[in-house]
Amino acid sequence: MPASTHTILGANGATANSLAHELIDRHLPVRLVSRNPVPISGAVVRPADITDPVQTLDAIRDSAVVFCCIGLPYNFTIWRQQWPRIIDNIITACRQTGAKLIFFDNVYMYGKTVGPMTEETLYNPSSRKGDLRARIATQLMSEVRKGNITAIIARSADFYGPGAEKTSLPSFLVFQRLLKGRRAQWLVNAHVPHSFTYIPDAARALAILATDDNAWNQVWHLPTAASPLTGEAFITRAAAELHKAGDYTVLSKWMIRLGGIFDRTTAELYEMLYQYESEYLFDSAKFEKAYSFQPTSYEQGIRETVRAL
Repeated sequence: MPASTHTILGANGATANSLAHELIDRHLPVRLVSRNPVPISGAVVRPADITDPVQTLDAIRDSAVVFCCIGLPYNFTIWRQQWPRIIDNIITACRQTGAKLIFFDNVYMYGKTVGPMTEETLYNPSSRKGDLRARIATQLMSEVRKGNITAIIARSADFYGPGAEKTSLPSFLVFQRLLKGRRAQWLVNAHVPHSFTYIPDAARALAILATDDNAWNQVWHLPTAASPLTGEAFITRAAAELHKAGDYTVLSKWMIRLGGIFDRTTAELYEMLYQYESEYLFDSAKFEKAYSFQPTSYEQGIRETVRAL
């Protein structure tokens, strides 16, 4: 009998959890893998350290599709040490087992862009993290071209939505602060549009790609609403849904630099601030056209996020 399990590496994260429910709803066997996976009804859990090749192979064995949704701590030293081992282990395990791979990616490798980011945008990283992500993506697609693995790189913009309280900037800068009666915050410039991918849309799209034989061995941008809001407009809509005042503070680059002295995550954020200085436009027309998919509007997405909170 051919393998049918859909294995999610990096279980417990917002996208991974949403994806697990999407796959379960489609009556697909689901395996959740992380160091300490949290059980979800309808899925099998398997603890594993994906920096270890033996544990990685054991976690992937008998899988039809493997989703890499791993989220390492936001620390470049950890990224530099662990991501190369993780990718090597996953590629090796997929080669040995024949499992197909979907790598859930971000847009760091594009660097600072002018105009919308598409699947054809050249890699021109503006940061250490972007350079590392570019090397990972290049390695994966090189293995695809050589015929060693069958894979998809599925990219999203910055994301927001239910379940992302710890990993989404809009969550802890906007929704959670407003909920506590505090002023919202935004990074660098609140007057330029910034695309955000709604997490349930990303999860649904990952499931669609995994079950379409024609989707493989290419890059896809996951569905993201067009005409993104400015930071100010995003805050205004969130505040209205929460019945709060829409007051906010813009965190300047020097404020982030100062805050980084006391907080490592804030320090790590500094090199990525170019994403908030000017327009950040993410184009998912390829996916929308291929699958007749209408991304969730920002109005609806913000409403659903508030409802979940």
